[in-house]
Amino acid sequence: MHALIFATNNQHKVDEIQSLVGIDFTIIPLKAAGIDIDIPEPHDTLQENAAEKAGTIFKLTHQNCFSEDTGLEIEVLEGAPGVKSARYAGEGRDFKANIDKVLQNLGAKKNRAAQFRTVICLIWGNATDGFKTYYFEGICKGHIAIEMQGEQGFGYDPIFIPEGASKSFAQMTMDEKNKYSHRQKAVTQLFDFLRSK
Repeated sequence: MHALIFATNNQHKVDEIQSLVGIDFTIIPLKAAGIDIDIPEPHDTLQENAAEKAGTIFKLTHQNCFSEDTGLEIEVLEGAPGVKSARYAGEGRDFKANIDKVLQNLGAKKNRAAQFRTVICLIWGNATDGFKTYYFEGICKGHIAIEMQGEQGFGYDPIFIPEGASKSFAQMTMDEKNKYSHRQKAVTQLFDFLRSK
């Protein structure tokens, strides 16, 4: 059994990742690790923000840890909201307001192609051999719905319909969502890597 600190206080993300990795690993969110800080995400790329979060936690704990940064990238909005996804409508991280802004900016545009992209930064090793930084990426292509659909999930899930599906992430069970999920693809790479160690 390995324990990994996950640089987040978002319980939805913790639950989603724990559901993917099963009993081999225990995912410890910041609060459970006794860390009460809000890590800034000042950078222009998902990779840099993920590295910032993992690096901050590693400096505090010197333990194996990982972070992720996820963005919704919409083709006709030139990749927006992208790295600003959580704060698209302001610093309040209000996802209803974020969704409203996306739908307003898209208006009646026919091209609603979009993708979710997750970048994970892992700092892994031990005191003897040292620690190294690794990156993993997962992408889920799809499109933006005309209006919100469903009550499950979080974030932009009510307006994102993945390729090959007829309903939004917010209308899916966790198992259904995991078949498509960008986060699942990145997490699978992460834990395949860890199991090989």
